[in-house]
Amino acid sequence: MRELTRLREQVSVWQTISRSLADTLELADLGDEELLDELSAEVERLTTEVHELEFQTLMSGDYDNEDAILAIHAGAGGTEAQDWAQMLQRMFLRWAEHHRMKVEIMDESAGDEAGIKSCMISISGPYAYGWLKSERGVHRLVRISPYDSSSRRHTSFAKVEVWPDVAEDIDIEIDEKDLRIDRFRASGAGGQHVQKNETAVRITHIPTGIVVSCQNQRSLTQNMQVAMNVLKAQLFDLARRNQNAEIAALKGEDVDAAWGSQIRSYVLQPYKMIKDHRTDHEVGNTQAVLDGRLDDFMEAYLRQQVGEGPGAMDAGELVKE
Repeated sequence: MRELTRLREQVSVWQTISRSLADTLELADLGDEELLDELSAEVERLTTEVHELEFQTLMSGDYDNEDAILAIHAGAGGTEAQDWAQMLQRMFLRWAEHHRMKVEIMDESAGDEAGIKSCMISISGPYAYGWLKSERGVHRLVRISPYDSSSRRHTSFAKVEVWPDVAEDIDIEIDEKDLRIDRFRASGAGGQHVQKNETAVRITHIPTGIVVSCQNQRSLTQNMQVAMNVLKAQLFDLARRNQNAEIAALKGEDVDAAWGSQIRSYVLQPYKMIKDHRTDHEVGNTQAVLDGRLDDFMEAYLRQQVGEGPGAMDAGELVKE
């Protein structure tokens, strides 16, 4: 029923656009110069809507329309790297806010002095995974560290992981013998109940080494359920990526090692520039990107995946013609 509702909504959007185009063409055929302002405004609106629809066709993967689970892990570097991880967390939360998506911080480990060591976020909304899959990889920050009394320039790294949230729709058998489950007291705010009881849980899947923890729910049972769902999503995503790698190897293609490679650099000193190393897309307004304006980077990546260069025809040109 959810799939049927989604498809009906998609068809409805295209039908509305089609009717609007027909109405606009009828107005244009009248040749009335007094309608030029109205026509111009309508063309601008249709151009924007058609561009958005054209962009959605880039998200045709099996799970692109699913919700997403995003995790951030600070790299080596202590406080500096942990502060960078928190900056990335804020960036993705702001991005989700811009897109009116629902977010929930499922797990968070505070840094020793500042920032965070890691976090896991649930992001729910249209094409959440389709958008965010472009962010998987290592993000690099170059800046003068506010934690260095000598004001030296530091380079920090953080890894971003993204999975489609499909735990409820997949059937994965997990042998309890393959799991190590640790219970501990949740950290951070939560009142006396959280401080006195072991409500947090950490699950280690021994065969793959995948570790999942959750502490932000009210009870041990709830945290256990969330952690198991995340583990299922990760195991599913791992199997899917391994299958894709095997297919690529059979084809004789180089397997992309983006999972462990640096995908983007955020340079704040000595100059300001953010550059994606996969697409060469770069932006000078670093603050806007750190405030969540990531769409241009995501779109450049998605277009590259389907073989569209930066000079591809703007969908709006068809509307204007």
